Amino acid sequence: MADKKVRIGGASGFWGDSSVGAPQLVRHGDIDYLVFDYLAETTMSILQRARLRAPELGYATDFVTAAVGPHLREIKARGVRLVSNAGGLTPAGCRDAILALAREQGVAVADTKSSLTDVVTAADREAERLVAEEGFTMIPPFDHPAVVAGQGTLGLEIIEQTPDVETVLIQVSGGGLAAGVAKIGRAHV
Repeated sequence: MADKKVRIGGASGFWGDSSVGAPQLVRHGDIDYLVFDYLAETTMSILQRARLRAPELGYATDFVTAAVGPHLREIKARGVRLVSNAGGLTPAGCRDAILALAREQGVAVADTKSSLTDVVTAADREAERLVAEEGFTMIPPFDHPAVVAGQGTLGLEIIEQTPDVETVLIQVSGGGLAAGVAKIGRAHV
């Protein structure tokens, strides 16, 4: 395992999350990456409505105007890399808005990947490189025993708090949460 530490700051978990995370993390977090997560289900419906009104929209505009824009110079000066799915339904539109804002502010930034395929391909290649060259272990986000076991702790909490529970409804995305809760639930039947 490599000795290099990578510090990642999670600045948001949904569209409309507090805007204080980004400046705090950039100024005081000694971070390498600043991550913004925007793609909750409600956000996707908001983005779709925006895109229907104006095809160039469909991305989280506050990512550009509030979350990153006011802090772009400091983010660049500190060498922090941005990672976000704020592009939503129009990643190229979000990228273009960030690049335009950077030009307005006189901040030189690297152009980014703008399609889901580009991002996934680049992430897969980097993950493969880290496994091969640095000895990292690949743990998929949902179909790995450690992930399922970790997600199963939610099942334990449910059983501890409501021992007579008969039905648990779980939204399924990758399946890790559902698999973990089901495994724990079945063990306590």
